[in-house]
Amino acid sequence: MTALLEGRSAIVTGAGRGIGRAIAEALVAEGVKVIVADNGASISGEDGDPEVAREAAKALGKNALPFSESVASPGAARQLVDMAVKQFGGIDIVVNNAAILRDAFVFRADPRDWDAVIRTNLSAAFYLINAASGVMREQGKSGRGGKDGYDWGRIVNIVSSAGLYGNLGQAAYASAKAGLFGLTRVAAMDLQRAGITANAVAPFAKTRVTDIIQPANDAQKTYKERALRIGAHHVANVVTALCSPAGKTITGQLLGVRGREVFLFAQPRPVATLEVGAPATLAQDLVAKLGPKFTDMTTDLEAFNTEPLV
Repeated sequence: MTALLEGRSAIVTGAGRGIGRAIAEALVAEGVKVIVADNGASISGEDGDPEVAREAAKALGKNALPFSESVASPGAARQLVDMAVKQFGGIDIVVNNAAILRDAFVFRADPRDWDAVIRTNLSAAFYLINAASGVMREQGKSGRGGKDGYDWGRIVNIVSSAGLYGNLGQAAYASAKAGLFGLTRVAAMDLQRAGITANAVAPFAKTRVTDIIQPANDAQKTYKERALRIGAHHVANVVTALCSPAGKTITGQLLGVRGREVFLFAQPRPVATLEVGAPATLAQDLVAKLGPKFTDMTTDLEAFNTEPLV
């Protein structure tokens, strides 16, 4: 323990297991008081178990408290923030990690599953940012963290390469994670003047998601074998670094973590232009003049199916 983040308080969603728990452990080790928010549901978001959050908080010690309700509502978000303020004196760090999976091809998907995934993986993050950021701004005005400006405010959203590349059968999950990156950018812009950062991290590590991959071919089998070797602590290290004092100038960025590798992802910007012609010839012009710059149909599993640094 180096007490790098002594005095801060944090909310980490999905913190009972996997990457979320690793992040909570890393923050506590650096002096942060953490609310472990996890309703203990299955990877599909069903069959909640309040013991998951309680057990994780107990294992983390006196600087951790459990919250075992679903975070997918504005009321729960407000409860979490109020709890942090009452128990810890404020809220400085928000890590939106909670996520569920209900995969299906777009022509077979149940709209109710779509709604559930978007609510848990995207809307819940907005609810928490919405509830916490106002408190963070007021803390800055009141001098929390010192008189030289509030640089304790940190928001980290855990996204996915599926939301950047796409993946078969993951319309809801990929859409939610892509939307979460869009939310990250806007939060970074809206909160920049207040000294609050917002960044997105795409993890590659052993999780319940990688555990349930059912390989359809040898390439996917190899991907799963590699993914299962990567510990979640690598992701936690990067999140902790973003929350550190030195991370105050890093905002609006999209990072990937795969073992000891950290990626800085490019963000969508125009790569070429074309003067619009008649509709009858426009598609032909698009193919002829811009076709070489089209993005291919590689899935995220294919793009990152190489040996990780572990």
